[in-house]
Amino acid sequence: MRLRANSSGHRYNVEVAGAGPALLLLHGFTGDGGAWHDFASDLSGDFRVIRLDILGQGESDMPAQVASYAMSAVAADIIDLLNQLEITAAQLLGYSMGGRLALYLALHYPERFMSLMLESASPGLADSGERVERRRRDETLADKLEARGIDWFVDFWERLPLWASQANLPLTVLEAQRRQRLANDPRGLANSLRGMGAGAQPSLWQALSALTIPTLLLVGEYDDKFRRINQAMAEKIPKSRLVLIPSAGHNSHLENPAAFARAVRSFLQGV
Repeated sequence: MRLRANSSGHRYNVEVAGAGPALLLLHGFTGDGGAWHDFASDLSGDFRVIRLDILGQGESDMPAQVASYAMSAVAADIIDLLNQLEITAAQLLGYSMGGRLALYLALHYPERFMSLMLESASPGLADSGERVERRRRDETLADKLEARGIDWFVDFWERLPLWASQANLPLTVLEAQRRQRLANDPRGLANSLRGMGAGAQPSLWQALSALTIPTLLLVGEYDDKFRRINQAMAEKIPKSRLVLIPSAGHNSHLENPAAFARAVRSFLQGV
């Protein structure tokens, strides 16, 4: 279904399946709600699973104004979408970029979420100088993406060392992921980078101690950078638990879906 956020007028592609407690899933950069399809199907017997395409990706709107993609603006849109679905409280799971957005939502709208699950996520960059430099790099990459097109960008994106652990995945899985990435519009991805990239978002490190809901931190065992980040996060978040997903890198729900689903189910049963 297509829902229009009253706060901005932007339309979001939203998929809802199942019955029970609400579970909101937020995908990563270059993804869409369909990236959660298998995981959502597994949990829809016990939860009302909501998947949406984050602004600028999938079938959601791609406004020209970069300010529309700011984390605060997209978070306000998502709260409005939950209101339209008559969901007053939900479990929240976000991956990578969607994890950064999920953390922002949980900190700024704590009354709307019963638990938080972050996969390969971070609170942003703590150092202001690093944020300035990252924003500059993201702006440069966004410009290249618009100038050279989606095929060039996906080729570039899939060569990043971040995805090295996916080399042994079945070809059918990698081809499906590539088709999904190629279906994105260059303008939407570029503006998402400009508005919600790690350099553009505010650092949330200092706010972590205020997060009072149960929190699960999920990281693939091969993802050294995010393992270190999440170990530091676990020390600051009061009710947090860190789980390493074996035989997986950055995208553990794709690389080891069974272990990822077990960890989420175990956490939700405890909640």
